[in-house]
Amino acid sequence: MAHVESAHLVELALRNATPTYADAEALRHVEQCDRCHDELRMLTRVVAAARTAQLVDLPTAPPERVWQRISRDVSGTPDTPRPPAPAPAPGRRALLALLALAAAAAGIAVAHRYLHERSELVHRRIVR
Repeated sequence: MAHVESAHLVELALRNATPTYADAEALRHVEQCDRCHDELRMLTRVVAAARTAQLVDLPTAPPERVWQRISRDVSGTPDTPRPPAPAPAPGRRALLALLALAAAAAGIAVAHRYLHERSELVHRRIVR
């Protein structure tokens, strides 16, 4: 028989369900296989430790936000959407618009001068 799947060993360690024929087969394999036996023993110890753990066993109590996040994750409640970033202040918006306008005007002035000089050179037949 192949090794017992880890998920099945977890179910056996938890002992939450009524045993089935597949569980009996898995336990027969565990009796003969050191690897599966060790894994089931370790999982059973983890389950027992988790079931007997109390809040005082923790080094410090987790912050309330941790429990809120766990509760939200378990319940499937989506995170609340973040509010949109605030728009720039009206004075700052005006300054940004003025700078954009100045940059555009400077670009137009440079292009106009370049084209004017080029047309003069073409007119004199120096440049084609």
